[in-house]
Amino acid sequence: MAGETTITIVGNLVDDPELRFTPAGAAVAKFRVASTPRVFNKTTNEWEDGEGLFLTCSVWRQQAENAAETLKRGMRVIVQGRLKQRSYEDREQVKRTVYEIDVEEVGPSLLRASAAVTKNPSGNGGQAQGDAWAGARPASQQQPPQQGGGWGGGQQAPTASAPAAPARGYSDEPPF
Repeated sequence: MAGETTITIVGNLVDDPELRFTPAGAAVAKFRVASTPRVFNKTTNEWEDGEGLFLTCSVWRQQAENAAETLKRGMRVIVQGRLKQRSYEDREQVKRTVYEIDVEEVGPSLLRASAAVTKNPSGNGGQAQGDAWAGARPASQQQPPQQGGGWGGGQQAPTASAPAAPARGYSDEPPF
């Protein structure tokens, strides 16, 4: 929509994502992200934490299930989505305003960690029609070559630094 405020935030998960389902069966996960700026104080010659920003994030459908399964409290994440403002009255009838993110994309930050990515099985679980990668299997699920007795005989199993030759019908080349 025009006029929406998109935001990208990098921070740590305050708690595990909470997965719930609507009466219609749609999955929704909520989690909070804390982003605390660090600034260098030249007079003390030390790094200091600024005031933390805490945002509640909501993610829907298959991505909600993926987030609940993958993300855990304390993990550093990157969240991109639409910033929303909501006002309400609390129990003491005091008007409050909160800011939340409707998540478009979420994933772990790889600054100080590594992650293994596993594609969801096809069945259009949130994937676009015509996705050339939808039927692809991770290398760990592909069969080793049968010629020459597998990976014996001086050949090594594929690793992250030495990808395997494309298996029958699969290619490492992007579909574009």
